[in-house]
Amino acid sequence: MSAPVLLHDLIDGPACAAGRTALVHGEDALSYGPLRERVARLAGRLVAAGLKAGDRAAVLLPKSIPECVALFAVSRAGGVVVPVHPSLKGPQVRHILADCGARVLISDAASLTGLGGALDGLADLRVVAAAEDAETVAGPLPERREATDLAAILYTSGSTGLPKGVMLSHANLIAGTRIVRTYLGIGPDERILSVLPFSFDYGLNQLLTALEQGGACVLLDFRFGDEVVRALERYRITGLAGVPTLWTLLTRAAPSLARADLSSLRYLTNSGGAVPQETVERLRRALPQADIVLMYGLTEAFRSTWLPPAELDRRPGSIGRAIPETEIFALTPEGRVAGPGEPGILHHAGPTVSMGYWNRPEDTARVLVPDPRDPSRGLVCRSGDSVVGDAEGYFRFLGREDAMIKTQGFRVSPTEVEAALMGTGAFRQAAVIGLPDPSLGQRIHAVAVAAEEGAPDAEILAAMRGALAPHMVPRAIERVARLPVTPNGKVDYKRLVAERTAGA
Repeated sequence: MSAPVLLHDLIDGPACAAGRTALVHGEDALSYGPLRERVARLAGRLVAAGLKAGDRAAVLLPKSIPECVALFAVSRAGGVVVPVHPSLKGPQVRHILADCGARVLISDAASLTGLGGALDGLADLRVVAAAEDAETVAGPLPERREATDLAAILYTSGSTGLPKGVMLSHANLIAGTRIVRTYLGIGPDERILSVLPFSFDYGLNQLLTALEQGGACVLLDFRFGDEVVRALERYRITGLAGVPTLWTLLTRAAPSLARADLSSLRYLTNSGGAVPQETVERLRRALPQADIVLMYGLTEAFRSTWLPPAELDRRPGSIGRAIPETEIFALTPEGRVAGPGEPGILHHAGPTVSMGYWNRPEDTARVLVPDPRDPSRGLVCRSGDSVVGDAEGYFRFLGREDAMIKTQGFRVSPTEVEAALMGTGAFRQAAVIGLPDPSLGQRIHAVAVAAEEGAPDAEILAAMRGALAPHMVPRAIERVARLPVTPNGKVDYKRLVAERTAGA
């Protein structure tokens, strides 16, 4: 077979022999032959359910083999896959389904029960069970689509409220797979432990890079660090990707890390926030045979930079250099390319630049801009992150241009959390900020002016846990008499952060 063109082509590659193990989840395993058969059957059921080329099909399932089958089946049926994080609550799931105009939702009974009545009123939505259904007649599979067609929509929080859907073409996903496989040296003997959600582009890439090369992807839901260590040892894992909170968990709350035989582990990769240098050193001492690869990216352009392991000591704090097939440059406020040592906003040019935001042309135009070096070269992604580069093309992250909070590998909209706080009726005003945290990257902190009949914090936080995903719930609520404002009358978020980090 020639190089993959569409998402589902990745499981048809020359290395994907029918008898090789593709997916492992606990005691269950699925090889490539049966995987392809299950993908084709589910794709036929989706077509029979009314899914047409270009229709959106959401996937709401726990991390599992059926979830992986569903992701590829949507592509095989000609649809656009919309992975939904399984920890999201009913109102958040409804927003995603309504926003993307999902025609189909692939789910299971447990996940649907957790939504309550959130799907009520979505008259055009058809629910398709992830489980096999021998009685369903499969529809004819569609003709092949183009590499430039929309393949997936990944929802990511925006700075102005509810999550926005980032549109990725088949070509975007294939390029990201090819590029990461190249610089990590991923081959057919790889056994990658998947602990990140597939609604996260970083997590989805672990699945794609493993299967594109005929390797195995081992799926794991976990609560404790020792569960990760046991999986690494049991399945002889060669590669593990995580966010900063995972590395803190492993190095500080997983005693078995020091005793386990993890000699098979070839590399660790990090994205979703900076890893404290102390944590990097703990990992190196615990896993001296494993390369540590630090990376930086954003959903709108997937991955931008990587730091080769050999550069760790020479460039502490660096986010690395441009990934293959990609150009990275910083632009000054005056609109010129920044020189070495000069701060600017990071811009990304290359095949992983997304198609923009679903049904949000104005937001898209702010992020995908004509290449300022030469508009005839097409669009580049303006990250909104301030960086500084050196003469060798390595960059250092300085800070975010907007107010987004990056915690536990997620980007969280303060506006969305503030809306949930105000929805409790306990406050007259609320402002949500991110404060530096060595384990989380940033921790979510609420500063609020109480209403006259305000409830206690424990009751409020319990209500928040029922309305938001766990990573979005504030770690603390600080009550104040008034919020500081700017001369324009807006809440002064910069002052709130500065007052709480002074002297830190």
